[in-house]
Amino acid sequence: MKAVNPYLNFDGNTEEVFEFYQSVFGGELQIVRFKDMEDSMGATGDDLEKIAHVSLPIGGNTMLMGDDGPAVMGQPMTVGDNFSINLEAENAQEAEKVFNDLSAGGKITMPLQETEWAAKFGMLTDKYGISWSVNYPGEEN
Repeated sequence: MKAVNPYLNFDGNTEEVFEFYQSVFGGELQIVRFKDMEDSMGATGDDLEKIAHVSLPIGGNTMLMGDDGPAVMGQPMTVGDNFSINLEAENAQEAEKVFNDLSAGGKITMPLQETEWAAKFGMLTDKYGISWSVNYPGEEN
């Protein structure tokens, strides 16, 4: 596994939250808004300004990541359950194996597939209720 990172979801205030975390940890925020994405993932109107993805280095190879996804996608969000563990795989085969193994007996919320940002990306909740995302960005240039 290349990296394991916490991923936080918020209900429209991700930018405020991550500016706070930046004041604590330092580092530089890397922000992608829904308007910056090729298909905007269905976001319209004011939601286009919301955060599709943000990352903040917090030490070593660890990134704190997050988004306003629940707010934009109309999904319920419960404080305390608004996180997942993001796994960055070394290669496509590892991504597929880990995704398939973790999803056994659980629920796939987004099948492992090619996306605008990754060669392979998928989301699931394992049989114990823990949310995971598996990401393989693709070959480095």
